Amino acid sequence: MTNAEGGYSLLLLNGGMGTRVGADQPKQLLKVRGIPILVYSLVAADRAPEITEIVLNYPEGWLDTVQAIVADYAIQTPVVYVRGGQTRHESVAAMVPAASNDRVIIHESARPLIHGEDISALAAAAADNVSYMLEIPFTVAPVDPATKTVTGSLDRSTLRNVQLPQKFLKADLEHAHEFARTNQLVFTEDATLVAESGRHVEFIDGSDENFKVTTPVDVRLATFLMQETEVDDD
Repeated sequence: MTNAEGGYSLLLLNGGMGTRVGADQPKQLLKVRGIPILVYSLVAADRAPEITEIVLNYPEGWLDTVQAIVADYAIQTPVVYVRGGQTRHESVAAMVPAASNDRVIIHESARPLIHGEDISALAAAAADNVSYMLEIPFTVAPVDPATKTVTGSLDRSTLRNVQLPQKFLKADLEHAHEFARTNQLVFTEDATLVAESGRHVEFIDGSDENFKVTTPVDVRLATFLMQETEVDDD
């Protein structure tokens, strides 16, 4: 049943293998403070009243493991499982049709420092399509990687580090992915995709703790930052 009033479907990206983290399993199954990274996002979603459904993707061959984690941590929100695609873009495109609500929130399990309050604040933002984003505190420059040449300059005051979660009208997200298919485009996240497709997208300020766990150093940093985080695994 579609819920156009208050409910959101969370599209929780969880299908990557995370080869850069150097593990023999998907990085979202690595443990931080004894708890699989995936669990932090699941618990945050479970505690956010705006989320009435979780669409969770998984790496091929790991469905049973992911389902066991959902059961072990007693996630009460209904979960729909979708196999991960070859790219993040492909994964989102496959997850959107599985969402039963008119509005969706996209997050990725590799960003475990997420709280239910973050989801609620995003849902409360006035615009329909909104992303968390963070000011860039360092200088960036356009370059030609092939020739190792600096090709110009960029005004960092007009740039943002794109973060998740993001929220969208499901119809706008569907339109954006159809736009990408028609034009043979691939995007690494959906705020810019939806904007490029012609839909209005706004941002709200994010947090520098909301980083993506990609390397072994990130795992150690997440462990340090989560020292005060409590997840009930009983």
